[in-house]
Amino acid sequence: MAKRPKPVHQMTEAQFEAMFPNGDDDAPKAYLAARRWPDGVHCPRCGNPKVYDLRSRKWHWQCEQCAPDGYRFSVIAGTIFENTNKPLRQWFKVVYLMTTSKKGISSLQIQRQLGFGSYETALNMTHKIRAAMMEPETKLGGIVEVDETWVGGKDHNRHWNKRHHGKGGGAGTGKIPVIGAVQRKGNVIARVLEHVNKPSVEGFVREAVSHKVSLLATDEHQVYSGLKEYPRKAVHHKKEQYVVGAVHTNTIEGFWSIFKRGVVGTFHKVSAKYLPLYVAEFQFRYNNRFNADIFGAVVNGC
Repeated sequence: MAKRPKPVHQMTEAQFEAMFPNGDDDAPKAYLAARRWPDGVHCPRCGNPKVYDLRSRKWHWQCEQCAPDGYRFSVIAGTIFENTNKPLRQWFKVVYLMTTSKKGISSLQIQRQLGFGSYETALNMTHKIRAAMMEPETKLGGIVEVDETWVGGKDHNRHWNKRHHGKGGGAGTGKIPVIGAVQRKGNVIARVLEHVNKPSVEGFVREAVSHKVSLLATDEHQVYSGLKEYPRKAVHHKKEQYVVGAVHTNTIEGFWSIFKRGVVGTFHKVSAKYLPLYVAEFQFRYNNRFNADIFGAVVNGC
């Protein structure tokens, strides 16, 4: 039996409070500046490293290269924190809560925990952080599993005027399809689809999976039958066949399990409009499960 990897210990709440003491406005700004500009501050507009401090305003600089009168910028310029009325420490607290919750944390819970005046404030902050979690994707190699799932309630449970009344047919009627590919002991790439058909599925696989894979494991669904350039093997779930040697989709189904428990148990419902952001959040957490500084990785993307 293969050894399970040792768990990676993330930042504790005590460590967060020690790093960013309540009421200290400088600590989070110093942290952000160090993450953004490890080789020294440079202009976020033109990249000019020859900027100088504004003595009258801490954490502000001026670049003489961008404009005739100079371009003034702060440590949060060009980030998701720009033009916010919330202290940077509160943004960092939201990032911390989202990265340390395996199944996510709802905006309502963040509103309650941080004492925000409105749910919309928390929702706006979490959506911006989820957008920052969208990372550039590299093609998967080795043994790769591909599978699709459906997100959403059953059609007969909807209000009568929101039902699909048989449109689309099948078990996924009224639900939103999400497809994913995962490299064994590696990263996952997941994406929301409009339809589960051969063109969309084949397009996803060719974008996400390298042609040099040693095995592409799928189920028996016919949408995968056109991927002749891959060494594809399938398990037949309808025949109660789940594992044939190295051929199975248990890894990607494990990811779907985490994702669906988050959607159902934490968020309760997710709109089609924002589903790609939630998929990006779960993908980011999964891909950084061995990263001891997942908090810093999110701040880097902000």
